[in-house]
Order: sequence, then structure tokens, then C-alpha cells
Amino acid sequence: MTELISISNLNKNYGDKRVVSELNLSVQSGQILGLVGPNGAGKTTCLQAMLGLVNYEGNIDILGYNPKEQRNKMLEDVAYIADVAVLPKWLKVKQALTYMAGVHPNFNREKAETFLDKTNIGLSSKVSQLSKGMVTQLHLALILAIDAKVLILDEPTLGLDILTRRQFYTHLLEDFYNEDKCIIVTTHQIEEIEHILTDVAFIQEGKIVLAESTDNIKERFKLVSVTHEQVEQAKTLQPLFANSLMGLTTMLFDNQNGNDLQKFGAISDPSLADIFVGVMAKEMY
Repeated sequence: MTELISISNLNKNYGDKRVVSELNLSVQSGQILGLVGPNGAGKTTCLQAMLGLVNYEGNIDILGYNPKEQRNKMLEDVAYIADVAVLPKWLKVKQALTYMAGVHPNFNREKAETFLDKTNIGLSSKVSQLSKGMVTQLHLALILAIDAKVLILDEPTLGLDILTRRQFYTHLLEDFYNEDKCIIVTTHQIEEIEHILTDVAFIQEGKIVLAESTDNIKERFKLVSVTHEQVEQAKTLQPLFANSLMGLTTMLFDNQNGNDLQKFGAISDPSLADIFVGVMAKEMY
């Protein structure tokens, strides 16, 4: 794998408030990284710094480019979808394609039209005639038709219904992703995309608190269903969180020996959402 993104000692302040603090992150080719954190954790600010949209302290290298000094050149190989897909209401779909073909050297109009053929979006339709989900599909068509090596997505399916969200990520894998590229995505619906993520980074108060491959994380963390009689003894192994329901307590453990956990109850693999809740709770207390 080749390193496509390198971030070291990234800091960003808004007035007296530090929103990103000593952040370090590396993304390799072939990785789909989920950048996950609560509201106000610094996710969007981090992405904006990567795109050269805000000033920052520290070092960012994307495909060999410095976003602050070489932004225009960098954006020939970097694509971005924000949490709100904004296109002029009066714009026709075919006009959007013509515009992109005129301003971006790597835009492939045929690829965009092929993508749109999979939808019910007509080339003569105006943006004002499209639903929110259709506008997102149009935005995705415009972005995926750019032969970018890095794709950055900031809550790209926010406010969309579950079917449209699933279609979005299916198209993403089928029409963009390959082992030479990388994707960074922030989302509040980690349950829906954990099956496509190769890596995750949890961010809290502007700091990365956990960054590992999903395979390693699933090996590292375990859920145990603990009976009432075993709860106090299980607590001695310091679970990250415990949730009691109908006489059974579920506990999340980090880096504990499976043989030690077996005596307390059945062991299962946690979801990334379970792990996120546990890690965030640990950081807060």
C-alpha cells in the first residue's frame, strides 16, 4: 500500500477555542477510513484543513501536495462531497455536466451519464425538480466521474432515507473504489457503513483517541453477556461500559484474554457502534 494522506501535529483554533489538537493520521491506498466522533468533535474542521479551506498549524500532505499552497493542483486528484449537496436550483442536469467538463481536466462526461442512466434523473431536468436524494445522486455522479485518487465525504447521506443511503454507498463501491484509491467518510450512521470500512479513527475534542483497522479492532474488543451473579467479579476486569437489560448485563472489554472472559458468559463480537460508545465513555470519565 502507498501512503496517500499524511497528517501530523494538526492544530486549529477558532478564537480561544481549540477544535483540533495535535492530530496525527495516515491513510493508505485501498483504505476506506471512517472518521467518527460526536457533534463538535472536530471532524469537519479536519476535513476542511485537508481541503485547504481553513488555515491551520501542522503538516498535511495529500498525494504530495500541501493543501494550503497547492490547493488547485491537489483538487485535480481529490474529490469532496459535503454534508449538504448544494447546486443552483435553475441549473439543468446537462448544464452541470457541461460545466464540470469545462472546469475539471479529469472529468469524464460519459462516466457521469452512465451513472445517471442507473437513476431516474433526466438530463433535461432542473435541480429544482429533483428530490433531496436525487440531488445527492447527481452530486455523486459529478464527483465519481472525476478520476480522483482521494475521495472525502462529510456526512454525505445526511437527511436521506435508508434506501437512498444504501444506494449511495453501493454506487460508491461499484463506481469509484479500487485498491489504488482511498476514501475518508464521516458519518453518524456508522452501523450502516461499518461493513465497507477497512479502518476507523475515533475523534473526541479534536484528538484522535483510536485509529486502527476494523479487523484489529474487532479482535481487540469483545462483548460479554454477564449473568447477575457474575457482574461484580466481571467489573474487576474494568469493562469500558456495562448495559443491563432483563437480568442480563452486557459488558465491553478491551484487550482482555478470552479465557478470562469465558467464565462470565457468552462472548460475541461488538459492532463498531458498541466500540465507539465504549471508547467515548472511557475518554469522558
